[in-house]
Amino acid sequence: MKNLSTLLFGLLMLGACSQEHSKEYLSISINLENNKDSIIVIASRQKTIKEIKVNATGIFKDTIKLKNKIGEVYTMQTSSNKVAPIYLKNGFNLSLNGDADKFIESFKFSGNGASNSNFILTQIKKNQELGDPKEIVNLEENAFRKKIDRLKSEYDSILNSYNNLDSALYNSMARQNEQFVEYFNAEFARNKTMGIGRPSPKFENYTNIKGGAMSLDDFKGKYVYIDVWATWCGPCIQQIPYLQSMEKEYHTKNIAFVSISTDESRRNGNSWEAAEKKWRVFVEKKNMSGYQLWSGKDYSFQQAYQITGIPRFILIDPDGNIVDANAPRPSDPRLKTLFNSLKI
Repeated sequence: MKNLSTLLFGLLMLGACSQEHSKEYLSISINLENNKDSIIVIASRQKTIKEIKVNATGIFKDTIKLKNKIGEVYTMQTSSNKVAPIYLKNGFNLSLNGDADKFIESFKFSGNGASNSNFILTQIKKNQELGDPKEIVNLEENAFRKKIDRLKSEYDSILNSYNNLDSALYNSMARQNEQFVEYFNAEFARNKTMGIGRPSPKFENYTNIKGGAMSLDDFKGKYVYIDVWATWCGPCIQQIPYLQSMEKEYHTKNIAFVSISTDESRRNGNSWEAAEKKWRVFVEKKNMSGYQLWSGKDYSFQQAYQITGIPRFILIDPDGNIVDANAPRPSDPRLKTLFNSLKI
């Protein structure tokens, strides 16, 4: 599903000459009760648009001139854990009232252009109520179809309940609602072949850093927690300490921790030998535990699991069947809950 902050919008239509000056900037006033932060930062995806000092009462009023003159979702942030979306466009005259302690849950916009931000906040709340998508795609087909039809109707109802939405935002969100259905239909179809209890696709003869080669069948009789990663992947590297900790904790249990590196020659412009060497050096430097494998030129396992982004974690049962094709990361507390439920 698309993130709201990535949406692009059409150009702002200019009014008559007497109105041009007001459409060269927007006005914004904010009243945050219980605010303890002195700066509010408003930013686009690329850069900070404005930093505004807030007085002790949490009140400020200012103007912002958007260079591109387009409607877009920006972020408003007072600290690292207090970030909220705000839809801005030259010509708007916005007011925001809220509570800094509750932050986004308390926000209410008013004034010219307010419907756009209020709609986005409602959309976020609806997304949070959606729950785990896996539970939806695991439904029986009739129940799944009814669930998706109802959710699509609810999302469309939210969109159409807000008057005076910027046309580009409306059109983009209408399309996103269609993509919502497309996404779940695709996931439901994939779950038919890659769902819980289905036989897992296999990898064969992947290079083992300790020598020789290993295949998925070598782990029959054990649960297998697979980490598909690469040395160039920042989020993958971030998970390594958590993965090492999990491997240490469950070292004597009936589970194998298998890391499959997808490092390949295109990433460094050199040979496959160079790609393999980079992987070996990295694993040794990080003193990575568990089974460390390199897939080399074989992409079949990645393709079978439709892996388009890494890290990707997969849990397979002792019979070689899928427990979770997109398992929680080692840093996610839900992983230990899953392990405990399986009595690993």
